[in-house]
Amino acid sequence: MSTDQPGPGSGEPPEDDPFLKKPQEPPADGAPRNGSPYGGGTGQGEGGTPPPGGAPPPPPPPGDVPPPYGEDPYRGGPYADNPYGGQYGAADPLAGMPPLANRGRRLVARIIDALLIGVPVTLIMNAIVGWVDYTSTSNTETGKQATVSGVTMLAYLIYEGLMLSRNGQTVGKMAMKVRVAMLSNGAVPTGQASWVRAAVYTLPEIVPCCGFLFWLVNVLWCTWDKPYQQCLHDKAAKTVVVSAA
Repeated sequence: MSTDQPGPGSGEPPEDDPFLKKPQEPPADGAPRNGSPYGGGTGQGEGGTPPPGGAPPPPPPPGDVPPPYGEDPYRGGPYADNPYGGQYGAADPLAGMPPLANRGRRLVARIIDALLIGVPVTLIMNAIVGWVDYTSTSNTETGKQATVSGVTMLAYLIYEGLMLSRNGQTVGKMAMKVRVAMLSNGAVPTGQASWVRAAVYTLPEIVPCCGFLFWLVNVLWCTWDKPYQQCLHDKAAKTVVVSAA
């Protein structure tokens, strides 16, 4: 593993992360971002001169001085660390990132990963504990079922956590050309974020009945979530799934 990668839990992506958001370019025609015809945002003309035919405007009150051209007015403010944007229309967090991934491709990626981990682990565990009769309700068979399911779940948790922290993709996501990105900066979800995402997706299934219900609501959440099409495990980890094509 490269020594340029941050340590677990650091929360800071490496400077050479190829998935970081691209900086926004200034308008090609040189027009100001704030839409003012005079470029100053305070009623002044270019270079700080008053607009034609008008008197110089009064100075702005203390603490209300507009930021220099090109500087993010929310940087360092109370919403600087909020990946969902700030008050009064902060910049879209998805600006500079690839488009959101198609929900169908996300579903197929999950199916590929489930088969990739679930089938071999289930076969190996059945060979170890004895072939499980999933139609039986006896204590012995129920214990075998719980053991096989628990080990399979743990294997999937480790698989997803490690894969996402490496490059934001599992094998299924690679096949479907989608990836997981931090909503705040587009980086790979290294450290805590990748494991939180994997845990919220996987571990609730341990709870009988209610666990499956939570899992179902979780995976369906992206079908109505706006504007980032996040599942609940995405919200917990502050991630989005974007196209990698």
